[in-house]
Amino acid sequence: MKNIKVNLGERSYAIYIDAGLLKNIGNILTEAGVGHDVVVITNPKVGYFYKDILVSQLKETGFETRVIEIPDGEDYKNLKTVAYLYDKLVEMKAHRKTTLIALGGGVIGDIVGFVAATFMRGIPFVQIPTTLLAQVDSSVGGKTGVNLTTAKNMVGAFWQPQVVIIDPDVLKTLSLREIKSGLAEVIKYGMIHDADFFEYLEKNIQHIERLESEAMIHIIDSSCKIKAEVVESDEREAGLRAILNFGHTIGHALESQTSYQLFRHGEAISIGMAAAVKIAARIGMFPRKDVTRLITLLQMAGLPVKFKDLSPDDLLQTMFSDKKNVSSEHIRFILPKRIGHVIMVEDLSQQVIVDILKEQKE
Repeated sequence: MKNIKVNLGERSYAIYIDAGLLKNIGNILTEAGVGHDVVVITNPKVGYFYKDILVSQLKETGFETRVIEIPDGEDYKNLKTVAYLYDKLVEMKAHRKTTLIALGGGVIGDIVGFVAATFMRGIPFVQIPTTLLAQVDSSVGGKTGVNLTTAKNMVGAFWQPQVVIIDPDVLKTLSLREIKSGLAEVIKYGMIHDADFFEYLEKNIQHIERLESEAMIHIIDSSCKIKAEVVESDEREAGLRAILNFGHTIGHALESQTSYQLFRHGEAISIGMAAAVKIAARIGMFPRKDVTRLITLLQMAGLPVKFKDLSPDDLLQTMFSDKKNVSSEHIRFILPKRIGHVIMVEDLSQQVIVDILKEQKE
């Protein structure tokens, strides 16, 4: 079993990674010091496959376990769902030692984390991510939040989980599209921090798409180690952690412009990364041959690199509302200097951005 420690002082926690962990979840949570009053929060789609297994394991090891299901999808990642969960927790007489367990993908993790951060001014929570995207990215690092109608993740909090349990076996029930979406974030880690890992992905993408156990554990472990290292250096995104947003400036705009209906998150980020490397090459800071390497890898992973039917000018205006911007006059971009190293750029010409977006439009 892989065991990665996220070192954040009193907020430190472990990430456990291994096939079959869900079938031993009660013992793992007990060893991690999780309190025995828990509320599992999931959605019907994930619950159909894993709720009964999880609840059975928890009850067998002495956990008092309740379950709340919320509807599936990004549409429900909002304050209305948060209010519903607050009310249900009050009905269940949840208290400050009650632990919330997020069983699901990134949407479930973000919502449950935010509820945990704010209910009774903060209660513990556990992440059990069930999508590749959540396993390699959103379940680690403590960023929680929900969407407004005008912007993604605009309301949130930093709230670290007590433990993260990652079982690659649960990925076998995912659609191929969801696997591909998660691969976008995996590829991102190679681009921002590890050229050797990027090369591994180039050589092993077919093994990964087949969900071969050794390859899956390697990419999840490598991605989580990179995420943990970045979070340890900059827990609240004051500096270094911003590199995790590579591809997200344009990606979030694509999601917002299409009301989160057209793209999976990873698909939007894939297009955003393709555009970002082209911008970097256009301003002379990134080799054009490496633009080709990234775009080729994204396409090998079955990810989109272009978009349809959206206005580049409208996308630009949406980017100005991104919460990561520190100025109303400039858009913050994370751009690569080479594979494995990116920097923050805040003084890009708007015309360069629009020109590249036009190139990215099919």
